[in-house]
Formats: sequence, structure tokens, C-alpha cells
Amino acid sequence: MNAYDKGSDARHGPARPAVPGPRAPFPGPTPPSDVPGPAAPHDAPTPDAPETDASPGPALPALEVPGADESAAPASDVPEPHAAPDPVLPVPGSEVPDGDTPDATAPGTSEPTAVPLDSGEAPSGPPDPPPPGAREALGGPLGEARTGVAALSLRYQIGAALAIAVVAIAVCVHLGMTFLHVAPANTVSKKHSETIADWIYPEFEQNWKLFAPNPLQQNVSVQVRAEIRTPDGGSRTTGWYDLSAEDGRAIDGNVAPSHTQQNELRRAWDFFVSTHDDDNRPVGMRGALSETYLRRIMAMRLDRADAAGPDGELARVQVRSRTADVPPPAWSEEKVSGKPVYRVLPWWTLPEKETRGGIG
Repeated sequence: MNAYDKGSDARHGPARPAVPGPRAPFPGPTPPSDVPGPAAPHDAPTPDAPETDASPGPALPALEVPGADESAAPASDVPEPHAAPDPVLPVPGSEVPDGDTPDATAPGTSEPTAVPLDSGEAPSGPPDPPPPGAREALGGPLGEARTGVAALSLRYQIGAALAIAVVAIAVCVHLGMTFLHVAPANTVSKKHSETIADWIYPEFEQNWKLFAPNPLQQNVSVQVRAEIRTPDGGSRTTGWYDLSAEDGRAIDGNVAPSHTQQNELRRAWDFFVSTHDDDNRPVGMRGALSETYLRRIMAMRLDRADAAGPDGELARVQVRSRTADVPPPAWSEEKVSGKPVYRVLPWWTLPEKETRGGIG
């Protein structure tokens, strides 16, 4: 064989151990791993191995190339277009959700590719600090806003506390006075009877007749007439004014009648009856007070009705009551008398200041 012979271009058969084959050319440069190559046929060499035009034949012993890996793995049946990338280690402080695979890094780089956060995912860093004055405005930690009295300033909190204390004291005093008024007579109620009466009458009067075993079954009307002094020195007597009927007409159809229309005349008559005997003589120290109270009410009512006229004046008044039993229902067998009963009081001379409806 000539020294300058390049060898035969004929294809060789499979390599035999005893027969050395032709020398393989030196491997060329390795193509990049990220560039896919054409699909290789069955039993094709790996992408790292160079392709030769030599036919299968006896294999020659491979030449040792400096820097080549001696522990190369045998080629698989189906070659992969890429070499598997090295696993990327997470950077301390960053976490990858379960089921997600971090992106591979390019060859020769040590930093992993940053994984963008989802739009609905909150950042994992510390929250931003609150604006100045936000904690003081809320009165504590963020999210714990004060409500009710606690939301007021210190000055208003003190005012609210004082108002609540005054209301609580007033309620306790009222309940105590009411209890002493309705409770049986005792040492405290006897000693402070005037104070209790001043507190209870007339606004907070307690009347239990509605709940009594025998409630009131009579209609009582208070009537009055007057003796008028005329300018010529004579006198005349008016007819009876039914004051109870006038109050009834004022209350009828009124959704909010006044306390005076409902109770003034009725309570004045009850006060007089409870402090006088059947002969209209006062019993105890409150008898004279009840007479004065009832007489002044009569003088004011007559002056309101203009009973004396433009030139006359009231000289005396006389009061009477008309009591009639309430008719029983039709299905009841109870029998009552339909005849009214009158209780006539003596004439009362009016003081000078009461003759024109004033209070003496």
C-alpha cells in the first residue's frame, strides 16, 4: 500500500474483534444541545457521536482524545434531541409552589430564572407600614376601630359618663319614692311623707282602682253654680255647670288629651271626699287644703266660661256631685237603681282676688 494512499471508500461490515477496521476520524465539534437534530434511525449513534459515511464493518479501536469522557453511557434506542438540563437549586427565601417546575437555566449560568407571581397572589414580603397617624386615629392596632362611647374624645366621654350617672340617680330616686308611696306605712314613709307627696303628686300619682277587687261602677259628675254680684248691688244665681261633661267633651276624639283635662277635676273631688266626712266637715289637717284647692278650680272654670258677664263678678260658689250607677249589660241579671244621688256642698265665699278668676 502506498504511503500516500487515503484508503478505500468501500463500506465495511460489522466490526470483528480479530480484524481491525479502518480508523475513525477524529470527532468534530459538539453541536449545541438546544438545537434539535433530525430524527435518527434505529441503532443510530447518539447526537454527541459524529456521523460517518463508512458502512457497517469491523470497528476500529477508538482513539483516546484528550478531554473526552471515558464513561460515556451507551446510546438508547430512541435518542433525545436535547440533553436533560441540570436541576436548578432554589434561591434561599424563594419558594416554588407544589406541582410547579422551575425553569431551566441556560448553560454556564448559576442564577435560576425568576418565576413571576400570579396576579391574585399576595407578595411574600412584609406589609407596608401604615401611614402616619393611622394607628392613633383608630385608637389601637389597625383594624380595631372604636365604637360607641369609646370612639368619643376624653372630654365627651366624661360628659357622657356624668349624664349616665345623673339619669341613673334620678331613676333610683324615683323608684324609691314610688315604692315608699305605695308600700304600707312605715317609719321612713311617715317621717318623709311631705317629701314623698311633693314628688308623687300630681304627675306620678298611683291609682290602683282599676285592679281592685270591686272596681268603680259609678259615674260621678262634678257640677258648680255661682252667685253673681251685679254693678247695681244686686245678685243673681247661675245654673249648674257640668264641668265633668265639659272635660269629657274635650277628651273625646283627642288622641293626646292633656293631664289637666283628664285628672285635675277628678283628683280635686277625690281629694275633697277623702278628707271630709258625710256631713262635709274636714277630717285632719288636709281638709282645709282640699277645700281651698277645689274652690280655686271652680273660680277659674267659671271665669273661663264667662259666667259673671262683662260687668258682674263672682261672689260665692257652690259645688255638688251627681253619682249614678253604671247600667249593667243586657245579659246580666243584676238590678241597679237608675236614680242619681247628689251631694251638695255649702256655699263658699270667694276672696277678693278670686272674684275675677284669679288665685288668692
